[in-house]
Amino acid sequence: MQSRSRRFLALPRALRRSRSLIAFGLGALLIGFTPWLGVVSQAGAGRAPAPGPTPTPFGEQAAVQSPHHGIVPANAMEPTAPVLDRTGWTAAASDEETTKENGRAANVLDGDTGTLWHSRWSAIPAPLPHTLTIDMHRTAVVSALVYTPRTNGANGRVGEYSISVSVDGQNWPAPVATGTLADDGSAKTLGFAPQGARFVKLTALTEAGGRGPWTSAAEVGLLGDPGTPQATVDLSRTGWTAAASDEETTKENGRAANVLDGDTGTLWHSRWSATPAPLPHSITIDMHRTAAVSALVYHPRTNGFNGRAGAYTVTTSTDGTAFAAPVAAGTWRDDDTVKTATFTRSETTRFVRLTVTTEAGARGPWTSAAEIRLSGPADPAVHGSWGRITGFPLVPVATAVLPGDKLLAWSAYAVDRFGGSNGYTQTAILDLKTGKVTQRRIDNTGHDMFCPGIAMLADGRVLVTGGSNAEKAGIYDPVTDDWSATSSMNIPRGYQAMTLLSTGEAFVLGGSWSGPAGDKAGEAWSPATGTWRQLPGVPALQASTADPAGPYRADNHMWLHATSGGKVLQLGPSKQMNWISTTGTGSISAAGTRADSADAMTGNAVAYDIGKLLTLGGSPAYQDTAATRRAYTVSISGSQVETARTGDMEYARAFANSVVLPDGKVIAFGGQAHPVPFSDATSVLTPELWDPSTGVFTPLATMAVPRNYHSVANLLPDGRIFSGGGGLCGDCATNHADGAVFTPPHLLNPDGSPKPRPEITGEVPSRTAPGSTLTVSTRDPVASFVLMRAAAATHSTDNDQRRVPLASTSTGPGAYTVSIPADTGVVLPGTYMLFALDFQGVPGTARFITIS
Repeated sequence: MQSRSRRFLALPRALRRSRSLIAFGLGALLIGFTPWLGVVSQAGAGRAPAPGPTPTPFGEQAAVQSPHHGIVPANAMEPTAPVLDRTGWTAAASDEETTKENGRAANVLDGDTGTLWHSRWSAIPAPLPHTLTIDMHRTAVVSALVYTPRTNGANGRVGEYSISVSVDGQNWPAPVATGTLADDGSAKTLGFAPQGARFVKLTALTEAGGRGPWTSAAEVGLLGDPGTPQATVDLSRTGWTAAASDEETTKENGRAANVLDGDTGTLWHSRWSATPAPLPHSITIDMHRTAAVSALVYHPRTNGFNGRAGAYTVTTSTDGTAFAAPVAAGTWRDDDTVKTATFTRSETTRFVRLTVTTEAGARGPWTSAAEIRLSGPADPAVHGSWGRITGFPLVPVATAVLPGDKLLAWSAYAVDRFGGSNGYTQTAILDLKTGKVTQRRIDNTGHDMFCPGIAMLADGRVLVTGGSNAEKAGIYDPVTDDWSATSSMNIPRGYQAMTLLSTGEAFVLGGSWSGPAGDKAGEAWSPATGTWRQLPGVPALQASTADPAGPYRADNHMWLHATSGGKVLQLGPSKQMNWISTTGTGSISAAGTRADSADAMTGNAVAYDIGKLLTLGGSPAYQDTAATRRAYTVSISGSQVETARTGDMEYARAFANSVVLPDGKVIAFGGQAHPVPFSDATSVLTPELWDPSTGVFTPLATMAVPRNYHSVANLLPDGRIFSGGGGLCGDCATNHADGAVFTPPHLLNPDGSPKPRPEITGEVPSRTAPGSTLTVSTRDPVASFVLMRAAAATHSTDNDQRRVPLASTSTGPGAYTVSIPADTGVVLPGTYMLFALDFQGVPGTARFITIS
């Protein structure tokens, strides 16, 4: 099976794989074909690794066809980042086998997957770690290393790894990526934030199968600029001017100034009337001040395709006369998506010139542009910062935060694709303290947990229902690190919504993506009996959207907020909100509309305070309709629900994820302006921070990897946020088997260093009851305490998120009594993170506590 991270196709595929094989791979995805893997060889230590036996089917069984496979769009099969030309490159290794075989490092650049680099294994094997360094002998923007394992055996496959880059081969900053690779023979793309470099070093820390102290590689390649620079912000264009080598003013208003007017309906166009001006054409931005610039953003014209920029260079100048060597160069696709040229280095400059040497579609000697923007480095104290990319051995489609600083993740029966009802799931756990990722396949529950409902139970366990095995339910226990099956649901489901109830039961509703047709009415699971009781009085139809695809899409991913007495407010994505009672056979009644909101499927909701929720984004249908920038507040007081439109986001988003912070602010990550499953087109790379005191969204530092369909985001116990995943489309270019941690700006000083943070110093009980009082001690005086419910995310939905501010009283220096609300509709039973906040709203690292 193939495991790819980020949005790229593997180098060997790009260089050698035929179109028929690409078509075969896509066909395999669409019919639920299970890829084949080689069985590992049994070569002993000190011996040359031997070829493996004949391949056998993964899991010894074929995947069963799914009735609802997504169709992968054509643009998801095309790599965004170019494969860099390896001409003139050299490779050097920490060690290599030259006595018993030709295992030289240079073999990774020969274009032949039948040769390999192998660490020294004859005589005394060289111990791990092993390194392989690629010297491109020129500086280029690099965004990923493509690793192709040996093809004649399993020994030496890379397991845990790190990647570092350097401009001179002598100074190596901290790794730009770390992670763990699946133990299989597929080519793997190890992504990181795009940046300029000459040298790229792969360090193998472990052998994937634990077979010995070996490392091997058949081929290694690098990918260039995908147009997703990390940690940048748009520069203000106030006072800027633009001048072009030529412009059309006779037959249309094609003046250069139009690229700065904020209107994508106007454009700059090279002169085309009479005698067209020949290529190349250039347009120069004068900022009329000096600023650090790290990327240029190019918006193609929106009213046609003539003049789309193809091959280009970007140069800079401080005086408008002397322009230095290009800081960016490449060739853009012939389509209408916004393009970005990432600079090899940030430049402090005044003038930025885009020179276009070809028209993308070779339609004529023309160049045009609707808008041009420039981006500069983000200020950590204003915009936050991103950590290195962490690679997973699977696409993290679903995640749950666990005590002990762990993050549970899973995909489907396979690490990079879904389909059928296969009875097993690929899972992984990220240790947030060490950064290590471990992988495990779960068979004992008989449950393929792709596209599930998730609820964090009162005792801290994780209940997962339905999905590909639509009737199944399983439970993960973080104390024992074990999975077990519980009784199956009465109604098979996929894409259903779940929440824990104030009673401790788990409620599920909807989910027509999977299972037989028919209304997917509610059910409730009892922790006492481990069984489900049906709620025929809670039909899914009343809570559904008007999606043109019908119930298959209309009852998906509902936003549920549990309140007192076993009641639930269903506040979206349908514009009609509903109160749900789970007493007896259940009932559902209208709770009004969400202000002037339309249906907002693929949007989300998050509880930022007691009885207060923010909803944002989404689109009228699951896909292929424009997303919205709108956001709304929903306030609950008893049985009364009030809604209001708050400030709009700067960017329209669907398939985004939202996370509430300990101070009550909310960050939206990722999403698309035009939702299309598995596509990275129209990706929104700028997170936005919503402040409940002002209702205003502000932009944050851009992310390096698109996070759209099948992405996740989770608040971590140190107050930072994990953002990852996206894709799971098999032989596509948009599988993002990775994630990164975002540090919000209020945790950072202007130089990017961590701010001092409050610290809980005394013991906090691991369990307590609603209505109890805690005695908490801190290193320094603090302003407040807050409970943040440990939550689980999938498909842009996280009904477990809940922020509960606590009443507290100071009893002495660094000593406090903290009161837990008695109402289980406020402090829903379950595991929480207890944060102390200082007087600037900066949280410390949380302590886990289960309230039940």
